[in-house]
Amino acid sequence: MLVAAAVCPCPPLLVPEVAAGAAPELDAARAACTDALGLLAASRPDLLVVVGPAEQSGRGPHPEGTRGSFAGFGVDLAVRLGGDGAAGTGADTADRPLPASLAVAAWLLERTGWSDAPVEGLGVGEPLEAERCVRTGAQLAARAERVALLVMGDASACRTLKAPGYLDERAAGFDAEAARALGTADVDALKALDAELAQELKVAGRAPWQVLAGAAEGAGLAGALLYDEAPYGVGYIVAAWS
Repeated sequence: MLVAAAVCPCPPLLVPEVAAGAAPELDAARAACTDALGLLAASRPDLLVVVGPAEQSGRGPHPEGTRGSFAGFGVDLAVRLGGDGAAGTGADTADRPLPASLAVAAWLLERTGWSDAPVEGLGVGEPLEAERCVRTGAQLAARAERVALLVMGDASACRTLKAPGYLDERAAGFDAEAARALGTADVDALKALDAELAQELKVAGRAPWQVLAGAAEGAGLAGALLYDEAPYGVGYIVAAWS
């Protein structure tokens, strides 16, 4: 059963070494993520599952100890998904490094010293249908008596003229509804997010958020919105459910 969840954005810029001189601009987002992960630890889960968007090669499960890297962003920094790495040294994971979203999650967990429960990762495709997302979430919630989720994903990338997706007038409204739903643990509203519109607005978090909705069905969790800004024209949302 799902007992807690943290929702965090997944830009590699969250990692100060990647952001370099721009690192202070996301200090408030990092602080909010730290607060959200603190809530996960306080929930005393038996299992933490990290869910984030992934390209084809990174989709599917990533066992504890799987490694990731920010070398593709010009930084010699490696991370590991929880544990002591023993599970991530075999051939199974050597050829499947963490997708970027889960690498950011691994960095957040390392930064906060996570040692409260076993950790597993799941990369989901951004086009995944809402119904499959919801079913996947329900399956994750049934994995242990006390399950927590760390859900990675950005809102739209079309909030300003300089945003990666340029300015789209629909983006602010989509992001506002997503932030409201995430901040109030509104499961039905998350399920109802328009997948086609999300794709047009370059929303990386839609599928992971709907996985969360499936996991939280019937759990009776309350939500709190900790951060909601678009510093680079991309919506970054941090929320905590308990």
